[in-house]
Amino acid sequence: MSGNPEQLQDEKNRGIEVSQSESTQLEKLNNNFEAYVELSPRDTEVQAEKARKEAIETATSIKTGEKEAKKSEQHPTSSRRGLINDRQRDESYERTMKHVKNELSASSRMYSNIIHNKVIEKMSDIVGNTIARPNAILLGAVVAFILTLLTYTVAKTIGYSLSGFETIAAFIIGWLIGIVYDYVRVLITGTKS
Repeated sequence: MSGNPEQLQDEKNRGIEVSQSESTQLEKLNNNFEAYVELSPRDTEVQAEKARKEAIETATSIKTGEKEAKKSEQHPTSSRRGLINDRQRDESYERTMKHVKNELSASSRMYSNIIHNKVIEKMSDIVGNTIARPNAILLGAVVAFILTLLTYTVAKTIGYSLSGFETIAAFIIGWLIGIVYDYVRVLITGTKS
């Protein structure tokens, strides 16, 4: 070794660089220790047992989470909070109606006030569930058209004049057939719609 200060400095720097690269390699080896070391059969069994236990714990936690999810699906929010009573339902209805009415024009708001009056709503529900059933009205209109057409054709052929009640009577006959059909269908299937 020569006593030249520059050479000493270069060797010192080179030594620092070598030690830094060695420490980096040592850290890599420590981080990936399992990758560089062959395991004995006993160590392999121990690691396999650890992995098996972790898998069982994970599966158990997943099953527990699924059971809790199923329990929450079985009990809807209303049962957890209690049943909704009539007062709560009416308050919610009033809030919704007030919000919607604020978006309407003045004439639409007035019409909405008339239509959504409690007495008119109840009467409309009763009429809709009894007299004004869709199948009854549809069948009444179809039968009225067919019977009126037949009656008019026969009357025109034989020279008889019609009074005007024929269409109304044909509609009533079709309506009655439609009502009977609806009620028989409800008796058989058990569903209203």
